This record gives sequence, C-alpha cells and structure tokens, in this order.
Amino acid sequence: MKGVVLAGGSGTRLRPVTRVVNKHVIPIYDRPMIYYPVETLINAGIDEVLVISNAGHIGKYIQLLEHDFEADFSYKVQSQAKGIAHGVSLAKEFVDESFAVVLGDNILFDDFSNEIQSFPDTDSSAKIFLKSVNSPAAYGVASVTDDRVIEIKEKPDSPESNLAVIGLYLYTTDVFDRISTLEPSERGEYEISDINNQYASENELEYDTIESEWFDAGTPEGVHQASASVRERQTR
Repeated sequence: MKGVVLAGGSGTRLRPVTRVVNKHVIPIYDRPMIYYPVETLINAGIDEVLVISNAGHIGKYIQLLEHDFEADFSYKVQSQAKGIAHGVSLAKEFVDESFAVVLGDNILFDDFSNEIQSFPDTDSSAKIFLKSVNSPAAYGVASVTDDRVIEIKEKPDSPESNLAVIGLYLYTTDVFDRISTLEPSERGEYEISDINNQYASENELEYDTIESEWFDAGTPEGVHQASASVRERQTR
C-alpha cells in the first residue's frame, strides 16, 4: 500500500503564526508536526508516501523528510484550500490500489500495521478510525452498528455518540470517482465526510476504534497537549 499525507490548508486556527509558517512544521515538542503522521504510515509498513501541500511551503518538506526518513517521497501542490476530499483527489495518479490517508495535523501513537496492511483483503471500499472523546460536538461524530458506520455528522449540536472521526482513512481507488461527483459545501470545500457518508449509506464503511491518545494539533491547545504528551513519553 501507499500513503498520503495531507499537509495543505491555511491553518486559520493557529493564526497569527500560520500567516508566515505552514502549521505542519510547527514543533510538537522537539520535532516538526508532520513527522508524526509520516511515522504513522512508515511504522505501518508503508514506504511510498505522497505529501500534498501548498506551493509556498512544499519545499520545506523536501528538505525535512528526506533527511530523516527512509521512504520514497513524492510531492504534489494543492493550489487552493478546497478541503480534505479535494486533497485526496490529487493522489489519483500516485496510487494504483488501496491506500491510506492521514491528516498532517493528527498526532497518533497506535500501531496501525494490522489494520492498514489487511485492508486490501477486506470486502469494504473504505475504513475510518474512531476515538471516544469527552467533547464529541467539536468533531465529526459517527453512529455505528456492529462493524459498520451508519452515519457521520459534522460538529452536531446533540451528538448521538462520543465517537470522533480521527484523521486517518483507508480507501480503494473507487474514492476518486466519488470525489469527482461532489459539490462543495457551504464553506466552499469538498468534504471528506460527504464521501464517507456515501460509503456508509451503502454499508461499505468499516471502522476501528483506537485506545491510545490522539491529538488534533490544528489548534494552540492541541499543539500544547500533544507536545506535553510527547515530552512525557520521552521522559518515562
């Protein structure tokens, strides 16, 4: 399998620093943020990784990643911040089979080797990962039954569960045809939740829950909490 890291966007939740710096190079304790999602893929046995970012910052990743990681990196420019699904669509020429997508601001510590490497042998076309959280209304929230997702609601006022959708997704190449039919949302973006809900409505969306810590490092509080957790892990 191949892996895709989405490291674009405008980083509005981390302004003013992201007016001049791409958020994915902001330190999480002692290393750039993007190192963590890259490690998620590499530790799962993926050695071909596509990094998608904007034109003004993609050169930083070439300098950073190829210095510290043993993997075959490719790079693609996302010219506008049009959403996660749009970012995924840019990987069409890179992948040729099932692939993993991880958001560049998601800090994960679980080993996903089994889940990722076994995905091509399942009968599903998509898989997401969920985490039980205390404040689900801040995230996309999944309703589930058995081994399938029923529906995902983005930042619902009254969440039907406490299962937040984290930024790690597994897809087959079928996803590109689906993205091509999407209409932008009210905020002008192509939403990955719309794609995942298509799969869910067809009983095609699997899920796994994660037990260890997960951080959305796209906010100042997320950066702080993730850095504190990494520091604690390194000093144990």
